[in-house]
Amino acid sequence: MASALEVKQYLAHWFQLGRKVYIHNGNQALLPSRVFSSMDYSMEFEQCWDLILSARSGECYLEDTSQTIAELLTPQWELVDCARCSMLIPLQVAGIPSEHCPCINLPHWPNLDVPTPRLPVAVRSKLTNMQERLERLADDN
Repeated sequence: MASALEVKQYLAHWFQLGRKVYIHNGNQALLPSRVFSSMDYSMEFEQCWDLILSARSGECYLEDTSQTIAELLTPQWELVDCARCSMLIPLQVAGIPSEHCPCINLPHWPNLDVPTPRLPVAVRSKLTNMQERLERLADDN
């Protein structure tokens, strides 16, 4: 089962490649212009996420997929790496696998010459961990 955090990360990755989420049964598209702000998700991304989870939004799905976001949050689905591009894709736990990855219609993807989509980076915690390791090394010497 994919957790809400995993589904959120899945959408963040695909938003970075320009994939939209359709809400209201496909009548409205969402694509935040900024996924990150500083060291976390942007307010625009968080608003999209809240809207996607809202019952008022009806069925929501990522462009070029057939699973709804609500389905991905059930035990019948998990998120795994695409064999072609290493991006997260939905995989049904039991049954027939989905027909393709959303990368199928992305021209020039996968492209190993550009950075791949990422998650927010907690710079402060990484620097604190590095400082603590350096202090431990200094204490050992």
